[in-house]
Amino acid sequence: MKYIVDVNGERITVELDGAHAVVNGERVDVALTPIVGTPVRLVRLGEQVHRVTARRGDARGRWTLDVDGARVEAEALDERLRAIRDLTAASAAASGPAPLKAPMPGLVVRIAVAVGDEVSTGQPLVVVEAMKMENELRATAPGRVTAIRAEQGMAVDKGAVLLEMEALHA
Repeated sequence: MKYIVDVNGERITVELDGAHAVVNGERVDVALTPIVGTPVRLVRLGEQVHRVTARRGDARGRWTLDVDGARVEAEALDERLRAIRDLTAASAAASGPAPLKAPMPGLVVRIAVAVGDEVSTGQPLVVVEAMKMENELRATAPGRVTAIRAEQGMAVDKGAVLLEMEALHA
């Protein structure tokens, strides 16, 4: 399985294959060993061994790690989810909320908001199923839902506008 990992702002490609990993093109032997009765794991990368604890973050794939006493923020996503997250971020407008568009063709499974709802950054808005996986699309900025252009069970094309939002006025 191939993952794209952002660690403190640096992007790393990791391919896992049993007892080996390819990290940014370099093959290394890897092992993960839990220390019984503790949240600590020993992570062996080649000849190096690190003590690691991990806590889930506020979103899918996000982690706060303690690596040998140093705190590290990481986001680990498979290639498909990384592409979706990058597309969502690229379509976000800096000045306010942008229309929520389908990142790929799929089927609308659930709409988590209604017209008039105020939403915050990161709040789930719509779930789209694509390639037998559910993708939760979230708000990229705070705003108010002004229109819903999709409905549950609707098939959508890539780029289809699912809902529209406006900035909140103070």
